[in-house]
Amino acid sequence: MSLTGKSVFLRAVEKEDATKLMLWENNPKHWKITGTEVPFSFSSILEYIDQAQHIRTHGQLRLMICLNGTREPVGAIDLYQVDFKHLRAAVGILIADEDQKNHGYAFEALTLLEGYATQILALHNLHCSIHSDNLASIGLFEKAGFQRIGVRKEWYLERGVWLDEILYQKCLERKETRN
Repeated sequence: MSLTGKSVFLRAVEKEDATKLMLWENNPKHWKITGTEVPFSFSSILEYIDQAQHIRTHGQLRLMICLNGTREPVGAIDLYQVDFKHLRAAVGILIADEDQKNHGYAFEALTLLEGYATQILALHNLHCSIHSDNLASIGLFEKAGFQRIGVRKEWYLERGVWLDEILYQKCLERKETRN
């Protein structure tokens, strides 16, 4: 199974990605989505890189989203809260720089991740939760076939304003491979 699409490919996080990840994780613009309140240290990023590659032990996996042409990382896509008993996982995605958004990279990465989750990990369900004001993510997951399954009212307090959390789920279908 290839983790390569028309524009992007997914690859494991390497220690060489630590500086880039630290910049992304420590960008306050991303904290609302990740729930971060304090900056990450370089050593904690290195520890996370090690843990994020052991999905069966730590219940999470982070893959870098890289451009096919330049091999430059433009974001990351995560499986977390992985539950192998019930064959489900949560999905998170970040295209880090504004100039890299709206090129279809997130949709392509999500499609590649779904194939990996189905064919390699044998997962049956993916789910995500999205702030109600994150229209880009809502559009992305709906375009990818995720169904809205619920709303948690006034779930997040952001700068004095209550936001709902919208819950999405997708039941994955295994595609049988023919020999």
